[in-house]
Amino acid sequence: MVNCYLTRVLKVFLTINLIAMAFPGFSQELPAIDKINTSAGIVEMHFIGHGSLMFKVNSFIIYIDPVRSSGNYDNLPKADLILVTHEHGDHLDAKLINDLQKQGTVLFCNENSASKVSWAKAMKAGDMKEINNINIEAVAAYNIVNERAPGQPFHPKGVGLGYILTVGDKRFYIAGDTENTPEMKALRNINVAFLPMNLPYTMTPEMVADAARAFKPEILYPYHYGDTDTNIILKLLKNSNIDVRIRNLK
Repeated sequence: MVNCYLTRVLKVFLTINLIAMAFPGFSQELPAIDKINTSAGIVEMHFIGHGSLMFKVNSFIIYIDPVRSSGNYDNLPKADLILVTHEHGDHLDAKLINDLQKQGTVLFCNENSASKVSWAKAMKAGDMKEINNINIEAVAAYNIVNERAPGQPFHPKGVGLGYILTVGDKRFYIAGDTENTPEMKALRNINVAFLPMNLPYTMTPEMVADAARAFKPEILYPYHYGDTDTNIILKLLKNSNIDVRIRNLK
């Protein structure tokens, strides 16, 4: 009797594995998730990869810099809101954006990205929008030090953006590609911050630590960090009362 039962279990197991091999999406692992409680409900933060994130606010879906090369989007929902920080290929994927669109989807982005997606709405630093009771503030994102050539920063001032999302009583800052600018260091009351940490394009761990100590987010996620050793930022911000969380956001 036991042998018959084990045989049936084995057959079921083999069938599931054959289906998974035939349809790769069947066994896809969804992105890792952290949850933040707010007065407006739970915010789920899905870490798709690199600079790509998905926030779920109750049933409202927000994508930040959705790019297919950063992760698998096959089993993820359509977007209610899409935010694009700038037009570089690891932040703007026009085809994926159109694939994520549904009736009523809103796309906010910098002006250069708006020229690549016909239905986009451009923002500039300092602009504020509101959708579904979520406040969206655009923040300047640019290089101060790092250049591709003399006088040519990787991210010139006045082009790229970061965003602050206010959901209920919590503020989420997604910085985009930037260094530790005066605008960033002047921020206040940030509960969750995503700061880029890779050279030569954005910040060193020391720059990230400098910015974090200035505006003091409760939780810090280094992201877009490539091959940077994330242990460095953990050491730099030890005893800072900032909760540094490392996720798979290379």
